[in-house]
Amino acid sequence: MSDSLFSLDANAAQGIAQSTTLLESDGDLIEVSNWFRTQSDLKSRFGNVLRQSIDEVLDGQRTGRFNLKELEKTEKTYLGTKVEIVVRAEFELGRGTKMDFLIDGHEVDAKFTSGDNWTIPGEADGHICLLIKANDHRASYQVGLIKISDAHLNHGKNRDGKRTLSAAGRNAIEWLVKEGELPENILLTLPDSAMKSIFENKRSGQARTNELFMRVQEKLINRNTVLTVARQDDSPKRVRDARSHLRNRGIIILGHQGQHPRIARDLGLPVPTKGSWVSTRITELEASSPGRESTQISGRIYAVWKDGDPSSVAPDKY
Repeated sequence: MSDSLFSLDANAAQGIAQSTTLLESDGDLIEVSNWFRTQSDLKSRFGNVLRQSIDEVLDGQRTGRFNLKELEKTEKTYLGTKVEIVVRAEFELGRGTKMDFLIDGHEVDAKFTSGDNWTIPGEADGHICLLIKANDHRASYQVGLIKISDAHLNHGKNRDGKRTLSAAGRNAIEWLVKEGELPENILLTLPDSAMKSIFENKRSGQARTNELFMRVQEKLINRNTVLTVARQDDSPKRVRDARSHLRNRGIIILGHQGQHPRIARDLGLPVPTKGSWVSTRITELEASSPGRESTQISGRIYAVWKDGDPSSVAPDKY
């Protein structure tokens, strides 16, 4: 028993030593890793890069699509190229001679997957790869670095001659963001009943927008979601008109301007930034109620509606 434990400890120590030696020998990998770690807001920037890339390839305004499963095979391939393009622009990276990027003097190849593993071409052998993975359904992503060697790859090849990372390869990843939060694709989170109600009206983008803000309350809704639902150019106008349509139902829609951020904070709602909105049904109170979040609009006091509250018409201006 003790010999077995000693053997396990020795093996673990040997693995750590080998990992440390490998890391120390890969000075170029360390330099690329350090370059990324000096970048401000790294997690949020990678999250926004992936959200932008996915949304642009889905092209919801023209196609009405919001799920990567709806992409054609060629579009799924292009998504990796789109991620590469947006990463280069976001971090102002130069192009490499052989690989996609030149980072701190080192050639780096971009590899993206929305699946479980990355496929690596033969020409990446000996080069650093920036590995990026996104799961839109889980609103999560990962970013890491690895210097490709034969020991990091499974033996089998696909029809293009590419190989996947082995378990040893995955263990060798130098993580920049191991558990990143991808900005939520809210349409993927809705129950089928809500989706059916939102998209039921095939003729009117305004009617679909109204239904969106009625069905999805107290959550931030971004511009791309409105464009995907409305299938029209002017998302701010669709939202402004939805305010009028939903007023009699007691629903307000808050944006980033004027008193809207204050009202959202007062009511305990997510606070919209530019290009996002949040809706909620409100009820008018005779006076502030201790322990209940409320806000003042045009001299009147309102709170988020709950069961048992009287119905109220939303204020005309706020």
